[in-house]
Amino acid sequence: MTIRSRRETVTFRHPFRIRGIERIFPVGAFDVVTDEESIEGRTFSAYRRVATMITVPAEGPRGEYQGAALSAG
Repeated sequence: MTIRSRRETVTFRHPFRIRGIERIFPVGAFDVVTDEESIEGRTFSAYRRVATMITVPAEGPRGEYQGAALSAG
């Protein structure tokens, strides 16, 4: 089984929330990574999403970032 990752930058024009996290995230550009695994046994290339994660600012004044899972499949 082959896994590929795709990284995109998504820009939010309004503050937003992520389900399961109790704070509001600021306006801005964020990296979103989607992992997909190949589906074997097809006559054509096919992939299924197995995880989606976003990098968001960590709480606190230090300028650190943390990953937040958006889905597990």
